Amino acid sequence: MSLTHAFFAIVRRDLILALRRRSEIANPLLFFVLVITLFPLGIGARPQLLHAIAPGIIWVSALLAAMLSLDSLFRSDFDDGSLEQILLSPHPVSVLILGKIVAHWLVTGLPLLLVAPLLAVFLGMPQPAIGTLLLTLLLGTPVLSLIGAIGVALTVGLRRGGMILSLLVLPLYVPVLIFAGNAVEMAGNGLQVGAQINILIAILLLALVLAPWPAAAALKMSMN
Repeated sequence: MSLTHAFFAIVRRDLILALRRRSEIANPLLFFVLVITLFPLGIGARPQLLHAIAPGIIWVSALLAAMLSLDSLFRSDFDDGSLEQILLSPHPVSVLILGKIVAHWLVTGLPLLLVAPLLAVFLGMPQPAIGTLLLTLLLGTPVLSLIGAIGVALTVGLRRGGMILSLLVLPLYVPVLIFAGNAVEMAGNGLQVGAQINILIAILLLALVLAPWPAAAALKMSMN
């Protein structure tokens, strides 16, 4: 099997397993929707305030929903022994890990991207800002999966690694949150957001190139 076929086989396998465990798809999505819909109830009848903080609400909710789904990235493979087979594969482990990250984003990040416009309208976000919101989610949510893969790889061998995982990945998520939220806010005010989008593209490319390597190395250490 060539490296390309192995990559797509990993993606296909993880998507099939995710469809069999539909709760892995539903839980982060339901969490994302519930958190956003509860904010207006907590703030009350203050539409101006809600419009102002809508970008932050959506992006913080997306970040927390992504963290909620991170543990499933390698946990089932670790439990059933599939992870050992991946590490023993003749193909580069980093490329196979990238396949698992792509599948994870398709299962968790893509549904958030599809639901976000409806929630943005619910929060009263201006129309120009919605397009920027979708672009920032398209660029930012893969970064959350890529960075999160490193944290999961370091903690997959721990029985209760959730708190450690949060401490590891949250500081690394902050730049994405800052630039994405600021881009949506500025788009809502009619300002140019090219600089923020370019920074998000750069972060995505760096994470895409660099993240699979430490994730693969961390998995090898966790399995020893």
